[in-house]
Amino acid sequence: MSRTYTISELANEFAVTPRTLRFYESRGILGPDRVGQRRVYSERDRVRLRLALRGRRLGFSVEDCKEIIEMYNPIVGNESDQLEYLLAKISDHRAVLEDKQRDIEATIAAMDEIESLCRAHLEERSRVV
Repeated sequence: MSRTYTISELANEFAVTPRTLRFYESRGILGPDRVGQRRVYSERDRVRLRLALRGRRLGFSVEDCKEIIEMYNPIVGNESDQLEYLLAKISDHRAVLEDKQRDIEATIAAMDEIESLCRAHLEERSRVV
């Protein structure tokens, strides 16, 4: 019999709240069995949660995470398709982040310029008074 997990065990293991697990369940990423009112998570759920959290840390949407996770089918052997799709998503997201990084760098440069002008103006005023 394979290992099962309670909502508290998974929440503690991955440092998330039970609400987070219920959220991923509502999005179809997790599919715990029910024993009365209790959720019983399988090893499959545990792996899917780990992958979803990793995808979220990379900045992917929950929908992207789900799509990538669901592409995996060991019977069909489509791991190459899954990996190519993941690489494309990483490339797209990297481009977005690099654009944001350039915008942030430009904003910081503009702030530096304005800050320098303000300091120069204050220094000039203090010499006049």
